[in-house]
Amino acid sequence: MSAPFKLTALPWDEDALAPTISANTIAFHYHKHHQSYVDTLNKLVAGTKYADLKLEEIVQKTAGAGEAKEKQIFNNAAQVWNHDFYWRSLTPSKTEAGGQLDSAIAAAFGDKETLIAGLAEAGKTQFGSGWAWLVSKGGKLSVEKTPNAETPMAKGVNCLLAMDVWEHAYYLDYQNARPKYLETVLGKILNWNFAAENLTKEDHAVRAAAE
Repeated sequence: MSAPFKLTALPWDEDALAPTISANTIAFHYHKHHQSYVDTLNKLVAGTKYADLKLEEIVQKTAGAGEAKEKQIFNNAAQVWNHDFYWRSLTPSKTEAGGQLDSAIAAAFGDKETLIAGLAEAGKTQFGSGWAWLVSKGGKLSVEKTPNAETPMAKGVNCLLAMDVWEHAYYLDYQNARPKYLETVLGKILNWNFAAENLTKEDHAVRAAAE
C-alpha cells in the first residue's frame, strides 16, 4: 500500500528566497526535516483509523491527545501541515496587503508595520522551538505564538501566515540571531497574497454557514 502522505512540492525554486533564506537552508529544512515528518507520519498512521483521513483532520482529532502514539501522530502531522503552510507564507515575488486584508490589518493593528512588529515580537519571545502566526477569527486579525508543533488550526482557528522559529529554519544563515532572521524575512518575503486568500476563505466559510 502506498504511503498516504507525500512531501508537497515547494511553491518556488530552492534558491528563490536567497539571500534572505539560502538554498542551503531550504535544502536541509525541506528535504531533511520536512521529509522526516512526512515519513514518520506515514509509519505512525499505517493500519490505524487515521490512515484515510485528511491531514487537517488528523491534526484536529489528535490535538491534546493523552495517549503516547497519538501525541506522536499529532506532532508529526502538525509539523507537516505547519511546514506546508510556512512555505506558502513566503514568496520571492513582491506582494502587497490590499483590499479586504489591508482593511483588516488597519482595524486590528493600525498599519502593516505594527503587525510585522507584533509577529517579530511573537517569534522572538517564543521560548525554544515553535511558530508565530497571523490568524483571523470572524474577520478580526491577531498574532499568536505556539510551542513545538502546536498550531492554531488544531483548534479551528483560521491561519493567514506562519513564521517558523525552530532553529533549523534559520541557523545556517543567521546562527543564533533569531531576531535578525525574523526582521529580514518579515520585511522582505512575506506572501501577502496568500494571507489575503486565507482571509477570503474564512469569509466564504462564514457566509456558507449562515445560508
